[in-house]
Amino acid sequence: MKIRSSVFASFILIFEVIGIALFLRGFFPVPVRSSLSSKNKLSDLPAEPLTGRSPNSSRLPQPLFKRVVIMLVDAMREDFVFGPNGRMYMPYTRHVVERGSSQSFVAKARPPTVTMPRIKALTTGSIPGFIDVVMNLNSPALLEDNLIWQAKTAGKRMVFYGDDTWVRLFPKHFMEYDGTTSFFVSDYTEVDNNVTRHLDSTLKRDDWDILILHYLGLDHIGHISGPHSSLIQPKLLEMDDILKKIHSALISKEAEGSLPYLLVLCGDHGMSETGSHGGSSEPEVNTPLVLISPAFKRKVGMEKPGVVEQVDLTSTLALGLGLPISQNNVGRVIPSVLEETSLRDQLRFLHLNGHQLSCLLKDSMPDYEKEIGFEQFRVAEKAHGSWMKLYLEGNTSEVLSNMGKKVLKQYLEALAAMSSALSKQLGKYDMYSMITGMVFVFQLLLVLLLAMPEALSGAAAVDLPVLSALLSLPFYLLCLLLASVHVLVCTSAESSCYFCSLSWGLVFAAVAFSSAMFCILVSIATRRIPVGPKFRGTAPLGSSGGGGDWSLSELDVLLLAGTVGHTLSLAASSFVEEEHQTWYFLLNTLCLIVFQDVCRKYFREQSASEDEEEHILPSKDYHPSTYPKAEICSEKWLALATPLFTLVCCRLLRSLNQTGVQWAHLPDIGHWLNSSEHKMVLSLLSAFCLVLIYLLVQRRCSWVSKVALALGLLGVYSYRAAVGNVLFPWQHSSRTMSKGTVEARFVYVFVLGILFTGTKDLLRSQIITADAKLKSRGLWEIYSGLVLLVSLLFRAHNLPVLCCCLLIQNLMAQFIWKKLHYDAAQTTIMHYWFGQAFFYFQGNSNNIATVDISVGFVGLESYVEAPAIFLTALSTYAGPLLWACHLVCFLSSHRSPVAVGHGCYCLALLRSVPAAAYIVLVTVLRYHLFIWSVFSPKLLYESMHLLLTAGVCLFFNIMEQSHGSSKS
Repeated sequence: MKIRSSVFASFILIFEVIGIALFLRGFFPVPVRSSLSSKNKLSDLPAEPLTGRSPNSSRLPQPLFKRVVIMLVDAMREDFVFGPNGRMYMPYTRHVVERGSSQSFVAKARPPTVTMPRIKALTTGSIPGFIDVVMNLNSPALLEDNLIWQAKTAGKRMVFYGDDTWVRLFPKHFMEYDGTTSFFVSDYTEVDNNVTRHLDSTLKRDDWDILILHYLGLDHIGHISGPHSSLIQPKLLEMDDILKKIHSALISKEAEGSLPYLLVLCGDHGMSETGSHGGSSEPEVNTPLVLISPAFKRKVGMEKPGVVEQVDLTSTLALGLGLPISQNNVGRVIPSVLEETSLRDQLRFLHLNGHQLSCLLKDSMPDYEKEIGFEQFRVAEKAHGSWMKLYLEGNTSEVLSNMGKKVLKQYLEALAAMSSALSKQLGKYDMYSMITGMVFVFQLLLVLLLAMPEALSGAAAVDLPVLSALLSLPFYLLCLLLASVHVLVCTSAESSCYFCSLSWGLVFAAVAFSSAMFCILVSIATRRIPVGPKFRGTAPLGSSGGGGDWSLSELDVLLLAGTVGHTLSLAASSFVEEEHQTWYFLLNTLCLIVFQDVCRKYFREQSASEDEEEHILPSKDYHPSTYPKAEICSEKWLALATPLFTLVCCRLLRSLNQTGVQWAHLPDIGHWLNSSEHKMVLSLLSAFCLVLIYLLVQRRCSWVSKVALALGLLGVYSYRAAVGNVLFPWQHSSRTMSKGTVEARFVYVFVLGILFTGTKDLLRSQIITADAKLKSRGLWEIYSGLVLLVSLLFRAHNLPVLCCCLLIQNLMAQFIWKKLHYDAAQTTIMHYWFGQAFFYFQGNSNNIATVDISVGFVGLESYVEAPAIFLTALSTYAGPLLWACHLVCFLSSHRSPVAVGHGCYCLALLRSVPAAAYIVLVTVLRYHLFIWSVFSPKLLYESMHLLLTAGVCLFFNIMEQSHGSSKS
């Protein structure tokens, strides 16, 4: 059954997406949730344990606090308060921590350390998943049981000022509120002033019970200039003054005989060494938690803060305010907060927390009775009942006190065990769905690999033995075998999986599809067994797709071995964290192999025989006699210098930005350039890079695009000067820095103009006139517009990365890919390798914390979702994107016959890597917690890359078909 290559590629793409979706459904575990649709109520709370008497008492302890003020400082790291610079950054807070009536803790946030998931954790007590990062962009209303809903139901009057994420999560819950957008990171003054301006009037009033303040300025400073910026200390001093004002107002309003107040200072997440967040590094997950209240003992000296989970604050605040604990809470009450209450009240608080955790454990685990924590809680509950019997009988002996302390310890151990068991639920994956998705993807990728020579041949068709596979005996046997495995797994599994929940019709279709693909795969592989004569080099295969043998050059071996080696390296967590080292090594090795090919061409070619020359250089289009001798000599030395120059550039770029995990904190050239004393050096370097970018890009553009490009690059420098990164020669020191909005929009105008000009030329070449030169110019103009946009988004110290990218592209295209006649597959893989390396040269890593979201607001005065997402994604993946665009432009400019031999296998293998490599990776590393912060963004990126490469595959097919028709 013959299928056109475009239809075949679309078929593979669609089913690969289905397989990846099934795998992802199994990879992202279902969150821990209670089976009850309603929310907890005071009337649902359990009675106080009591042995030998009925009915038991339903007495609830008196609330610990009357008023609560929560001051949440976004991106506050624990060392900003408890570190060696704490006295300098926040002197009043540090004094209260050391000498005041307070409790101090290091609260550990769970990844992903992004604002919206952390707010969910603080209000529900649950641990949100990584999928909440996407929802962070447009937070829907929170429907599950939470602390804010419980407080509103209990009649608590709440006031909120700060991040409008709270307003979106809890609509109509606050008596008074004023939300400010959290995404416009260029603003770190007004965003906090909008919160503080309400403070004086609110603190004077007595018509509220809970006041929540969410300050964003510190987080924005981190995104802009990092945790060691000169702006950090003034902002922390501002936060310290605000806490002092709140504390003083609460003290002045404290009435004798009434319940005490509680002032909470906390952070939703920390800040990495680069100023971002989202990952699981210590600076990102460690946040300060300071509880200030006259209910606590006054300290006599600095104590080492204890370590708690961030979700522990939820249950502590709920019990402290006399509210039911949220149903999905996995945290436990902080014991030290209860120290000043009676022993009976302490046991009752712990019993309420334990009852809630045990109910959640029942709903989440089928074999909950086997959990150690559940059994410990039952034992502690019985001991609590025995203690209550003696207590109510009036026993006041020391035996009763010792017994109560023992019950207290049993409760704490049970709470810790149940909380840990519930948290581990996030690490339990649906392995059956994951394996099923893996099987689908691997089958499709192997079929793609074996059928690629036919797909890229002149006939552009693939002969798939579909009918013979469906009518074969192995197909029916495989269907029976896979159906039996499915029934066995779904009936014996302790918990149901997603694939088992599907209808039997869909399951049978999946079983039949997998069996058919396996039979087709075996049939194609059998047909590929070498039985005919050998094909040398990259000689085209027959359109019939018959079997054959081929020879591999050193470059082909490197491309295959490097691709496979990179895949295998991702089975180790260290290679995921330091993946840039793998790409740097492969890129350096590639340069050396290319250097060897250049030497072989120019030094051995003249003395070699015709057959040997043909073996070394697959193409026969090159004839040395047709070129002048002087031109050949200069070309030779430039070709020899190109791979060596590329090596030097790559080594310099490695030192520009430290990335990864182990060495990310070390100083680099980027830090040196961004320091205030080296601003002049950065200014000169930026000006030089912009001039060089213009010279490298303008050669293939029309004169209109050349003028627009020159003005646009001038606008880029003006923008950087406006925001204070570089200096203007005529700039006065007294000039105040702007946000650069006008300058950035000036550049956007020229970017759109260049893109419009290029698109117009491209459409004219396709619709009006079949002009290859016009088409090539249109593509290069679109590419130049993209380069201009990237130069605007890149930080000033990263402009050398863009410069080297363009320089290497020009040299390799002129003296390597064109002169050495590498085929399309080899050129594609080289572009892919360079793109991956330049992704890390920018300072990116596999950690979401290295994403620079500040670029999403270049030229914007407020947060606009669509352009912010687009600009952030474009800046992050600028390296791979520029190399992919250059590949399309290069292949369209050089319409030489495309060799399809062993190079096609290299290309197909390359396309197989993104899904296969990371599926293997997640299976091996499923028990590693850091996988949430390291793996998921990489998986998302590689999944998108798989879709893009399928599009490139279709593009190559169209080129092949048009080339074949022009030849005929």
